[in-house]
Amino acid sequence: MLDRRHFLATAASAAAAGAVSPAFAQAGYPDHPVRIIVGYAAGGGVDLVARILSEPMKANLGQPVIVENRTGASAMIASNTVAKAAPDGYTLLAAASGEVAINQHLFKDKMNYDASRELTPLALVGIVPCVIVVAEATPVHNPKELIAYAVANPGKLSFSSSGVGNPQQLAGELMNFMAGTNVLHVPYRGSAPAVTDVATGAVTMSFSSLAAALPLIQSGKIRAVAVTSKERMPQPPDVPPLSEGAPGLKDYELLNWFGLFITAGTPQPIVDRLNGIVNTALKDKAVVDKLMPQGIVPKPMTPAEYKSFVASETEKFGKIVQQANIKPVE
Repeated sequence: MLDRRHFLATAASAAAAGAVSPAFAQAGYPDHPVRIIVGYAAGGGVDLVARILSEPMKANLGQPVIVENRTGASAMIASNTVAKAAPDGYTLLAAASGEVAINQHLFKDKMNYDASRELTPLALVGIVPCVIVVAEATPVHNPKELIAYAVANPGKLSFSSSGVGNPQQLAGELMNFMAGTNVLHVPYRGSAPAVTDVATGAVTMSFSSLAAALPLIQSGKIRAVAVTSKERMPQPPDVPPLSEGAPGLKDYELLNWFGLFITAGTPQPIVDRLNGIVNTALKDKAVVDKLMPQGIVPKPMTPAEYKSFVASETEKFGKIVQQANIKPVE
């Protein structure tokens, strides 16, 4: 049996050599604050997710959980920070699908981290289907009418999104590909102006987050005609999936999603513990009631399930980027 002096000497030697074992690294975890890095400004969807989850994490870990916003470069600055952090469980990434599953297809050699190798999927928080909205005066009320209208007006209609290469654009491009429609993409700087211009008639439709579109839907200025998930959303439950619009769309689904990642190499017991805390929180009505109005549908997964989900989504997004020949704005 090691006595205390021998144990401390062995630990000090291992630390000096940079070879602390995973078992030693996780002993007493956590013994200081945990950070959640967010690649977006405060107040956005990913930031909201991080702040909602920081409270149950703090309660379970017994340490402060600090949300840190590091904006810029399509959230790649934040992602790189976590990718290059020590794999000790103290630096987490709150992310949308873009920085871990889409950007690698858009920016390729310009990226300074490898999401699939340097970031470990920790916990899926929820899926965020797009809502397809049109102006109140547009003669479209459901997916079938939407596709029929687009087919009858090739090259004459347009759809807005909050930027080039985001899930909203990919949702529209996938519709074009699967339904054989020709609706022009018009990128905006943010969701609010993208949706507002639907109400004014500047664009025909928008693939939008529910959070951005809901005020104008409630005011009667725009109409929700479809969602991009395979099933109806809990809110608004009366809006059918786009897959009902035409036979060619029967397998259609395009989701944005929010989740947590951690530096690759983090000991599995830490990953499992944090995953369990998040999944338990996602079953808490108080947490769900904060996520649902934002259009976030909670989807707890194990780390293995989440890893498989991210890999599948990454492949799917890559195919759409290639098919639509999407290029990042220089």
